[in-house]
Amino acid sequence: MKMEIYFPANKQVNADYRGFTIKTDQPTMAGGDNTAPAPFDLFLASIGTCAGIYVLSFCQQRNIPTENIKLVQELERDSASHLISRITIDIQLPADFPEQYKAAVIRSAELCAVKRHLHQPPEFEIFTSVGKS
Repeated sequence: MKMEIYFPANKQVNADYRGFTIKTDQPTMAGGDNTAPAPFDLFLASIGTCAGIYVLSFCQQRNIPTENIKLVQELERDSASHLISRITIDIQLPADFPEQYKAAVIRSAELCAVKRHLHQPPEFEIFTSVGKS
């Protein structure tokens, strides 16, 4: 699996991956043009949307309507390190959601691959090369 990252303009950093261009930028206050989400915003969104696809699939497999289901993700920052210290995901269900599936829908969201990678992070290796294109 290969992803190519490049710099189209100003503070924009894009990634080409699997036929898509994933665009990022920095907010204006950080010197960017605010034309796309910041990379860290995409990271945070990947957690919620990953949990969301598991919830969606769970419901679709059981023919449970999903139009009134949403996930609300909230973040808490550590004041000393300025890092995210807690992420909560509230799966908001309609009143008629089947009671017997409430615990199971939580378990399905916990299967999120992004979350699992945070619990067992990959090893990083960063290096330089010259003259490759």
